[in-house]
Parts: sequence; C-alpha cells; structure tokens
Amino acid sequence: MKHTSDALKTGGELLVEALGLHGAKRVFCVPGESYLAVLDALHDTEIPVTVCRQEGGAAMMAEAHGKLTGEPGICMVTRGPGATNASAGVHVAAQDSTPMILFIGQIERAMREREAFQEVDYRQMFGGIAKWVAEIDHAERMPEFISRAYHVATSGRPGPVVLALPEDMLVEKAVAPQPPAWSQVETYPGLTQMADLQKRLWAAERPIAILGGSRWSKDAVAAFTRFAERFDLPVACSFRRQMLFDNLHPNYAGDVGIGANPKLIERVKSSDLILLVGGRLSEMPSQSYSLLDIPAPAQQLVHVHPDAEELGRVYRASAAIHASPTAFAKAAEGLQPPAELKGAGAAKAAHEDYLTWSGARPQTPGSLQMAGVMEWLEGHLPEDAICTNGAGNYATWLHRFHRFRTYGTQAAPTSGSMGYGLPAAVAAKLAFPDREVICFAGDGCLQMTMQEFGTACQDGANIIVLVIDNGMYGTIRMHQEKHYPGRPSATHLVNPDFAALARSYGAFGERVETTEQFGEAFERARQAGTPALLHLKLDPEAITPAASLSQIRAAAEGK
Repeated sequence: MKHTSDALKTGGELLVEALGLHGAKRVFCVPGESYLAVLDALHDTEIPVTVCRQEGGAAMMAEAHGKLTGEPGICMVTRGPGATNASAGVHVAAQDSTPMILFIGQIERAMREREAFQEVDYRQMFGGIAKWVAEIDHAERMPEFISRAYHVATSGRPGPVVLALPEDMLVEKAVAPQPPAWSQVETYPGLTQMADLQKRLWAAERPIAILGGSRWSKDAVAAFTRFAERFDLPVACSFRRQMLFDNLHPNYAGDVGIGANPKLIERVKSSDLILLVGGRLSEMPSQSYSLLDIPAPAQQLVHVHPDAEELGRVYRASAAIHASPTAFAKAAEGLQPPAELKGAGAAKAAHEDYLTWSGARPQTPGSLQMAGVMEWLEGHLPEDAICTNGAGNYATWLHRFHRFRTYGTQAAPTSGSMGYGLPAAVAAKLAFPDREVICFAGDGCLQMTMQEFGTACQDGANIIVLVIDNGMYGTIRMHQEKHYPGRPSATHLVNPDFAALARSYGAFGERVETTEQFGEAFERARQAGTPALLHLKLDPEAITPAASLSQIRAAAEGK
C-alpha cells in the first residue's frame, strides 16, 4: 500500500523522505554544491549526518555500517572528484558483498555531453563494480528508484548501488507517493536439496564446512552451530569472516585466509565433502585457487549461496543450493545425523590444531612484542568488542591470535583495501555506541584515511586506534625481500608522531615502546572519554609472526 501525499516536494525532499521511510540509520557524506537540495532536506529530519573528511572514508564508513548491520549503508558525495574518491569504498562493498547505496550529485541535465564542470558518466565509471548504476532524471520517480536501490543492494549477493542525482532534478517539484519500506528477500533451500545434503553428510568420512560471505545474522550463526554440533562437523571461516563461528567452540577449525594454519589447509584438501556456505572461495581463502580444482573440484562440494549466478561461476558444485545463509542455517537444523558418524572425532582434532596455532606466542625482534600485545587484549577485551582493520602484515596478528566469539564483531575488507580500519571503526562505534571498538592499523594503512580521526572526534565516536608502526609498507617490503632480496624500493616511510597528532585533535594519544607499557596505556585510553590512539613502535625486523625481514631475505638469497 502506497503512502499518498498531495504535497509538492523537491527531488531532494523526496529522497530524504524515502530514506526515512526505509529506515536509514545514518548518512555518511562529504558535502558538495551539486546536492545542496538534499543537504537542506536532511536539515529537517532526524537522520543523523556524519560529515567526513574525504569521500573514500565516507564510503568505507557506509560499507562498514552495511557489513555490521545487514542494512544498506548510505553515502553521499559530490560529482567528479568526489565520486572518484568514493570508488574505493564501492570496490570494498562489491568484493565483500556488502549492501550500500552511494548517491552522487550530478551536473544539470541540460549540460550533458559537453564535458561540463566535473562531468562523469557514472554508468561507465561504476558499471564494473556496482550491482546497479542509474541516474534519476525525474523527481517523481525518486521513490521508485530508492525502493529498487534498497532491494538490489540487499537481495541475492548484496553489493553497492550507485545513483546519480542531477542538480536541477533535486530542486524540481513533484507529487510522488512513497511505497512501503523495503524488506529482506530470502531464498530458501528445497526439501529435496536438504535431504540430499543429509545423505552426503551421512556418507562422508572427512567433511568440513567453510563459512563466508554476507547475509548472516546472530540467529543464523547460532542455528548453524547447533547443526554442526549434531554432525560433529569441523567448521572453518573464510578470509576475514572469523566472526561467523565462535572461535573457542569445540567444532571451530580456524580461518582459511592469508597465512592459514598448514594443518587446516591440508584438512580442506584431504576432505571428501566441503560444505561452503555463503562464501565464494575466491583468491585469498582458496590459497590462490589451489585448494580446489577448477572448474570441477576433486572433493564433493556442496555450495550454498544466495545468488544463483554465483553457483557454478568458478567451481562446479556436486550439489548447488540457492539459498541465503540465514535461510539455509534454519533449514539445516532440521537435518538428522546417523546413528554413527563416520567422521567422529574430526572436529575435536581440528579444534586442537587451531588452539595450538592461535595459542602460539612467537618472539620477534624488538622490545615491543605483538604476541604480548595480543595476549593482553585476549585477556581484557569483552566478547562483544568490535575489531576493525585495513590491509597489511600487521593484520596477521589480529587474524591469527584474536579469538572472535560472537557475530557482529569484525569489520575487515576481504578486498584487501588499505585505509579501511579507521573509517570502519568510526561507523561501528556510531552504530553500536555501547560497545568497545578497536581499530588495528599499520602506519601506511592509517595514513590512507588518517583524516577521519577528526570525524571520530567531531561525532564523539570514542574508538581506540592501535597504530602498529614499523616505518614501511610492510607487506610490499616483505614481498620485495622474497623476490628481490636486499633491494628495497619505494617502501620506506618517514612518519609523524601519531600520538601527538591525536592530541592535536583534542583526543588521547600515547606512545608505546615496550610490551610492558601496553596494558596500562590501553586502560588510560579506555578511560579518556575521547577517541584514543596508541602509537605502537615496532621493530622493522618484526615483519611477520613467523620470520624476520633478515630471515626472509636470507632464505631468498639461499635459493
């Protein structure tokens, strides 16, 4: 039933009215003259607006909001340079299967095809990374486009939608009834498919489940956990999706990502049935596409995915189930195990391997030991703390040694985008103000979006940022030493005093140089009542938990 209104409203007013109707929790933006009418309409609503410092940060905040809530994150930017900056966040949303809507102010309609000021064809620009790109030419169609955007962004495999807003359309007046609010479209597995899965599980001797993707919920995670318990099924999580299963549950086998436990990789390779739910098993979790043969895996593969076009796109599954993870997990609870499981005991063994791997405390060069930092955090963080990170070798410490316990506690880019951790932490804290939010960032990673620390201060998002500073682009330097030993190039960084920079914003900042200093410094950051930043000075030799720079170089030279 449509919500009728006889009042004339501008395109900008109709857009904001539609966002309110569909339940938008917040708008992340960098203002621009191309969409002044929308900014004016936001003035009279209760939708909070977070003013960001750069469009890439705004888009990443919107993406993180979508990742943590399952509802489309809303981002607004201006045309041309604003849109090109925002493309970084759109790419994260695309590869991470995250619902997001990007609104871009656009040139006036009568100026098209003249290369007007900051003119861009957004269908061409975003066509390869967004689910849908459109330009709204008539104000009266605003409700239609916004409704479609919400459904496209959230249905099937979620992803980003981009809508361009011609400046003159936004001030054009129209009468346009609003449709009902969007609702999630679920896709349920068939009874025959679930019966077939039960038979396969009964026959399997070395089954394993791998969870990934989006479209999960707290209830879905709990339902899948109960299913895994009944079938004594080892459960691994895909790259940067560890929050999908309690890492201390006796069925948890670890994460299939970068630098994964070799024993887990061997377990996947030697399995006779892989139940892949929600994920795509793309380059990083598949160990550069070496885990499974393409297109036909040697193992039985049961692939569950909410998008029919994803099934069979890379891997030809033995059984393809077109269903969302939430719907599948609910149905899986109805499956019954046999009287005697052929793979009994495998989950316990896999979990013990994980505990040994994640419980190791490797010593690295320098007086600040990241193993000690992680050990302190493991003993002092609440289970619902949200951890965010971008890209870099530093993230290995978080992904290998932190035990994620509950759903909704991780925001990290499977796309490997640097600069993501800080804006993601801001979005997480604004969405969940009562929960502790910790951002892990390398010195290179942080400086991609460091200006968004000002956004945290302005909006009162009291996050704690851990800057792990080794004075270089560490991941690239590591690869240089592996392939071109002793010939570093373009990876050295001269950094600021990050703690002093945080204090210049009126926030808390402290430098940490030894392992022993960390715990008390973290507690002071907690009590600061402002955003906080701890500048962790790491020895450049401590490039990975497994090997120093010198060891990597020596190994390469010895080949």
